[in-house]
Amino acid sequence: MKECTILLVDDEKEFSNTLSERLKFRGFQVRTASSGETAMTRIEEIRPAVVLLDVMMPGMNGLETLRRIKRRWPGLPVILLTGQGETREGMAGMRLGAFDYLLKPVNIEELIGKTEEAILQADPPADR
Repeated sequence: MKECTILLVDDEKEFSNTLSERLKFRGFQVRTASSGETAMTRIEEIRPAVVLLDVMMPGMNGLETLRRIKRRWPGLPVILLTGQGETREGMAGMRLGAFDYLLKPVNIEELIGKTEEAILQADPPADR
């Protein structure tokens, strides 16, 4: 399971670096993208098992990125990461096909549990 690649999409460099290191420490392969536009290219390149996607980003925000991901790779699980005041966006993301959403700052154990659950329930990678 932990050999799977996670794509972490967040424009906050410090948050992204910290979370990436914590996930790597637990055995995951992690790639990052700092925008929705970059995420779309990275998904094509690395074929991640799951995407961790920030909701609030400049340019193409997380919900629009989610729409595009689900249109192109409907079986790819996406977990949204939202700030405290963004729970409405998290719930909107669920309606758009997100696997789940978690509030920032994320609890690493909860994030790992949701990530593993999403990978187990995902469509086969061949669908991506």
